[in-house]
Amino acid sequence: MAQTAPRPLPPSLYARTAAPAPDTPPLPGDTSTDVAIIGGGFTGLSTALHLAERGIPTTVLEAHEPGWGASGRNGGGDPGLKHAPDAVEARFGPDLGRRMVAFSHAAPDYVFELVRRHQIRCEARQDGTLRVATSPAAAAELRLLHRACLERGMPVRLLEGAALQEAVGTAFYPLGFLDPRGGHLNPLGYARGLARAAQALGARVHGGTPATALRREADGWRVETPQGVVRARQVLLATNGYSGGLWPGLAESIVPVFSAIRATEPLPPGVAAGIVPFRGAVFETGRITVYYRMDEAGRLLMGGRGPQRELADPERLDYLMRHAGRLWPQLRGARWAEGWNGQLAVTPDHYPHVHAPAPGLLCCLGYNGRGVALASHMGRLLAARLAEGEAAAFDMPVLPLKPMPLHRFWRLGVWAGVWRGRLLDGLGL
Repeated sequence: MAQTAPRPLPPSLYARTAAPAPDTPPLPGDTSTDVAIIGGGFTGLSTALHLAERGIPTTVLEAHEPGWGASGRNGGGDPGLKHAPDAVEARFGPDLGRRMVAFSHAAPDYVFELVRRHQIRCEARQDGTLRVATSPAAAAELRLLHRACLERGMPVRLLEGAALQEAVGTAFYPLGFLDPRGGHLNPLGYARGLARAAQALGARVHGGTPATALRREADGWRVETPQGVVRARQVLLATNGYSGGLWPGLAESIVPVFSAIRATEPLPPGVAAGIVPFRGAVFETGRITVYYRMDEAGRLLMGGRGPQRELADPERLDYLMRHAGRLWPQLRGARWAEGWNGQLAVTPDHYPHVHAPAPGLLCCLGYNGRGVALASHMGRLLAARLAEGEAAAFDMPVLPLKPMPLHRFWRLGVWAGVWRGRLLDGLGL
């Protein structure tokens, strides 16, 4: 299969301000390992770290550098799955469904615990995440979610009126749902910290090393790269929105949707103080969501859907700037300094997908915009499965790999979905 040469990180605020990258030289030649992990994002790096903690020889192969993909470009740390707890339990049953709900809602706590344990420098703040309703129908759904979470003992609460306006700095929203377990960080700095922590415990992390072929051998797996061959007892494919043709049907099982962020220059203190005063992360409800937060330097970061290709001109994201001006009129005239995007993986059912398509091979991808927390927490489960086999406790379903029909038209489908979603959101439906 054709492979592009390793590429530098695209320009972004994260790339400019993150802690320096660890040394991750290309694979020097042929080697062997217990576990080969293909993909150096949150899933691959967290799994490598947890395997290294168990003393299991692990090698990570990343085509560019750790955190190069959506892991180093995204914007959130929201608890939970896309679906409400009642819907999860209705689909997967009272045992697995309840474990999925508990696991996903506890994921942000696990991220911040990893940050503390490994002293990762990534501007981490666990000030909570606030989902805000954009219509009366969305507010009704938030009330149902609040009740479901309270029934499961979660520390959540609703904000409305003056309390909500005080938290966000705008009267635009009728209702908010606050979960104090969420937060935000510099995701590229976090990815680099995971890589550094895994290396310190013995894992090998190789950047500039794309996997070009994968095939089964009698005693395990053979992973070919331009620099050499890795022979492994087991393999984890953790390529998410940047999955290619390494395993048949994997890339066709997800839609690689581009998500984008714009960031202001540091705002004057008097302006910055009135924007998201509670300093957590905010996510608008709706089919096509907008999310935002303030960073430590007083910049506003605002993200959402954008062009479904690599971003060449940040001005293509002017709709984010216009929306920010509606929320906080005092922002009009602020300088928006940077803009970037990256590909996240969306699954047809909006659940993360774990597959075991062959003995000794695992695939994990498709976090649907919740990858910071979920992918990090999944690393613990995947490491246990790789170390202990099917007997390991596993709080997510292992699903058959199902390529989507007509996948080659994914760009058209995404654009149609975005415009339909924006229309319905605008109508409050």
